[in-house]
Amino acid sequence: MIPISVPYITEEDVEAVAKVLRSGFIAYGPKAREFEELFASYVGVRYGAAVSNGTVGLYIALKALGVGEGDEVITPAFSFIATANTILLANAKPVFADIDPETYTIDPEDVAEKITSKTKAIVLVHLYGHPCNMKAFMELAEDHNLYLIEDASQAHGAEYNGSKVGGLGDIGVFSLYATKNMTTGEGGILVTDDPGIIKKVKYLMNHGQEGKYNHVALGYNFRMPDILAAMGIVQLKRLDMLNDRRRQNAYYYNNRLKKLDSVITPYEDRSVKHVYHQYVIRASDRDGLKKYLEENGIQTDIHYPKPIYRQKLYVDLGYGDIKLKNSEEAAREVLSIPVHPYLTKRDLNKVADKIIEYYESR
Repeated sequence: MIPISVPYITEEDVEAVAKVLRSGFIAYGPKAREFEELFASYVGVRYGAAVSNGTVGLYIALKALGVGEGDEVITPAFSFIATANTILLANAKPVFADIDPETYTIDPEDVAEKITSKTKAIVLVHLYGHPCNMKAFMELAEDHNLYLIEDASQAHGAEYNGSKVGGLGDIGVFSLYATKNMTTGEGGILVTDDPGIIKKVKYLMNHGQEGKYNHVALGYNFRMPDILAAMGIVQLKRLDMLNDRRRQNAYYYNNRLKKLDSVITPYEDRSVKHVYHQYVIRASDRDGLKKYLEENGIQTDIHYPKPIYRQKLYVDLGYGDIKLKNSEEAAREVLSIPVHPYLTKRDLNKVADKIIEYYESR
């Protein structure tokens, strides 16, 4: 079976973790602080905060910006559910916007129509590794005095007009889950250029402390341990190399599949650098193709099979009457195929050959 994803782990990762274990300092400490500085510098901002996972990173971002009861936060309907759930956890109301059908990222025109006097923030998602239209969102945020949070959980190293995503809004949040372009197994990191925001983030993630035993607010224990941070430092060093491999694999698929009328390959806007966390095609008879590929030893996945507002949690909350055209169509048609850096030329050939074979045999 050619897997849909494989974490890129080497002996360097193993040794980095072992060194921390031998040091005896395994909680949040010097390695976590080093990772924060290195990652923030990589993104191009001044501050970082290493946390236990990307979901709590989004939650802390909202809390640090003062989002709470009575506030509305606009977010894409087509994404992983954690993006919207953190808005609920902050006691605010998610407002779902549709996506651009080419990039799968949140549509700024639809967002503009949904801004009200209660809107406090926009949480956008650089889905699959393709950056959002940041110029449009930065203008919307400025014109309406809104906070802008970048969920960059799938976009480590992606760029918009030459700048790394995550550093263009008020806060950027990255997940370091096992399937991401870089990983610590679990984990996450927030980045910002704002000293006031990072101050709030730091005490919220550490029991509301400003200095030891000086608790100024209700906080949490969302710190990243040094064991994971040590791995993150190693992973960050090779992120660009691994992203280049993903991009090369994507270009190979593009060239092989472009002749098929039944398949639409991923779009990459000229202003961005797509890092292909997922290589997502739109396919006619998507479910039939998925079954055929898996029968032939190729693992696939559907990211995502339904818009968030169609999940039972949100139907029960009264979102059941929403229907966003582009999100609905994407959910019916998208299919992720393997694009990870471990793929060999033989693997790539097999995946492309079987997709072509499926449609040419119909």
